[in-house]
Amino acid sequence: MNLTRTCIYFDCFSDRPIPASNIDLHYAHCSRNLQKCKVCSDMVPKQHAEDHYFSTHAPVACSLCSETMERDILDIHKGENCPQRIVTCEFCEFPLPAIDLAKHQDVCGNRTELCHVCNKYVRLREIYSHSDSCNRIQDNSVGSSRDVRAAERDEGAQRRPQNEFSKRNLLFTIAITGVAVIVGSIFFQRKAEPSDVH
Repeated sequence: MNLTRTCIYFDCFSDRPIPASNIDLHYAHCSRNLQKCKVCSDMVPKQHAEDHYFSTHAPVACSLCSETMERDILDIHKGENCPQRIVTCEFCEFPLPAIDLAKHQDVCGNRTELCHVCNKYVRLREIYSHSDSCNRIQDNSVGSSRDVRAAERDEGAQRRPQNEFSKRNLLFTIAITGVAVIVGSIFFQRKAEPSDVH
């Protein structure tokens, strides 16, 4: 014959078997002092039922965007879904609200950077695909050439820039620009002087 029983209020905080002779008294105590939560079905003390609801189930507002939601998804919302959460731009690593990220990256991704392999300017949004294709082209051309020196095949070998000007061309350009400025200033100075003819 079984002399112990378990409470039908299985979440009644009674973690030990109840003697069969006291089970009716125990049921009365549980029904009088415990209440089943309507949201999670946990048995909570009646005096703490309201606190349980507000601390566990009551809707809360996100501190970033003020959207109201259940408390248990608040952390996920702040980390992944909140439009005001702070994220960083993949191009410049500038922190900004997620709602502004797409607009910022449209502008930021259009900036250009010089590719040191082919000496072309490439958009930042295309830099990874360009680097892959540019390196692939370079690898194919280096591998097919028969008379490429071993030092030039090394990745660390320096390439001569394609658009390098000689010093003579640079000095010539500066001299022509200087002469043009002087001639232009003399020409405009004569036009600005009043004529002496009456």
